[in-house]
Amino acid sequence: MENARLWQTLRTLTAAERKQMVSWLQSPFFCRRAQPVALYEYLRGCLDTGKSPEQTAAIRAVFRSETDVQALRVVMTELMGHVEHFLVYTEKFEQKGDFYTRLAAAYRKRGLEKHFRQSLHTARGDWAGQPYRHAEFFDAQVAIEYELYQFQTAGRRTEALNWQELSDQTDTAFIAHKLRQACFALSHQVVYSTNYDFGLLDAVLEHVRRSEHLPAIPSVGLYFYCYLFLTEVEGEPYFQEFKPRLLANLGRLPVDEQRNLHLLALNFCIRKINLSQPDYFREALDLYKSALGADLLLENGQLSHFAYNNIAAIALKVGEADWAEEFIQQYAPFLEKKHRDAAFHLNLARVEYGRQNMRSALLHLQQADYKDLINNLIAKTLQLKIYYETDELDALDAHLQSMQTFIRRQRVIGYHKTNYNNIVRYGRRLLQLNPNSRQAREKLRNQIETEPVLTEKEWFLEMVG
Repeated sequence: MENARLWQTLRTLTAAERKQMVSWLQSPFFCRRAQPVALYEYLRGCLDTGKSPEQTAAIRAVFRSETDVQALRVVMTELMGHVEHFLVYTEKFEQKGDFYTRLAAAYRKRGLEKHFRQSLHTARGDWAGQPYRHAEFFDAQVAIEYELYQFQTAGRRTEALNWQELSDQTDTAFIAHKLRQACFALSHQVVYSTNYDFGLLDAVLEHVRRSEHLPAIPSVGLYFYCYLFLTEVEGEPYFQEFKPRLLANLGRLPVDEQRNLHLLALNFCIRKINLSQPDYFREALDLYKSALGADLLLENGQLSHFAYNNIAAIALKVGEADWAEEFIQQYAPFLEKKHRDAAFHLNLARVEYGRQNMRSALLHLQQADYKDLINNLIAKTLQLKIYYETDELDALDAHLQSMQTFIRRQRVIGYHKTNYNNIVRYGRRLLQLNPNSRQAREKLRNQIETEPVLTEKEWFLEMVG
């Protein structure tokens, strides 16, 4: 029975929903037979005690006697139908405004004009009072205007109709959905190397571009500028339009949409940083601060150690060491336990290195077991820099040999393998460089500058002088 759709669905119900399901089944309006109730009580008992359901025990609970398996399956199908109706009911009435729009429709069909208008007024007020101005908000406005249109056309053909309002709201809802889907499709295309036909998108973009009011709507303007900075060759002006709108409209879109928009913008910043546009370090940090302030980066109460490392590194890059240290301390408890100590000490080592407290930085690097491969390589790279800057050349020589052996033994592929092999190679070149030879320095500088994969290029150039 553990593989049955019924059991798998019941396992997802919350404690409150399990109680509500009892009331649902006990109502003769919904359920008129005792067997589905008995089966649910048995399965609920299994859920509450953590036991797996057994077919024989279920048959006894439902029929109070031995009977065939087929009879049990019939009751399971019947109970599944009740569960699905319960789920649909809770979904339908989760949004309070939807309830009053549907109630208005019921009153309209019964010719109760006063009741209809009161319900529609309440629906408008409920939707206007909630904070979000997402695509679903405009779907609700379309539903409200459509109900009013239906009412006005029923025997009142001389009365002014709300056709324009209905048309405008329909357009806005469609445009908001279309732009949101286009932005998410773009991010999906990159990950899965696929292409989509965006249909009417070009017409939508042109319509929004010519509109005076549509770009000011959060669910339209944000996705409009987001799409443009993600797709246009010269996307920077659109990003500069997007970012202040995003920061000014926190809370005007649901959390998942806010998170996705922040991540799309951050990916754009990272691409610009990789193209040697350092101004985007500050842009990225602003976005990370915004996301942290709105609790957008915590999923199931945890912060990704990748995001943790990126945020600390970017803050240090723009000279905000104090903020970086505060962030590292504050968010360490939100890291997954297996990554916590390593990420905490690695990033504090970065802070101390930035302050030129080399001994303290080394102590932090030595306090954690770097099980994550990339964290391990980042830590080894930081050690390399410390040994060189403190003239611990013998230690550096041994460290470079150890680091090379480590890389060879790991399954480091593609970009990371090339990058860290280059870091070791140029580390050796620094170690062997004749400081009195201007020609040797210039040759090494030129090689570093033209190296396509080297994350520490800026540091190496600074050391060459």
